[in-house]
Amino acid sequence: MNVGAKLKKAREDRGVSGRALALKVGVVPSQISKIENGVTNPSLDLLQRLCDALSISLSDFFAEEEPELSPELRRLLDTAKKLSPEQREHLQKLLEAMGKE
Repeated sequence: MNVGAKLKKAREDRGVSGRALALKVGVVPSQISKIENGVTNPSLDLLQRLCDALSISLSDFFAEEEPELSPELRRLLDTAKKLSPEQREHLQKLLEAMGKE
């Protein structure tokens, strides 16, 4: 598994520049570049901060098989994961009502 390539894809899928990601996690932009180019591997702590900044879980990051979702659906799912169970229920009802129109 190429951690750097996965990080770059996750970053690009979310439209985040390497510089912006570096600023979010408190590292220099060259460190992001070195990780993405396979020069170095991040520590687990840094990888967790990178995933947090990109709104993905470590388990999703390390998943071997990527889901076949469009960027729009992935963004919707990532947002829904952050909701409380009650908010998810309201969202589900809203989406079901919209689907009946």
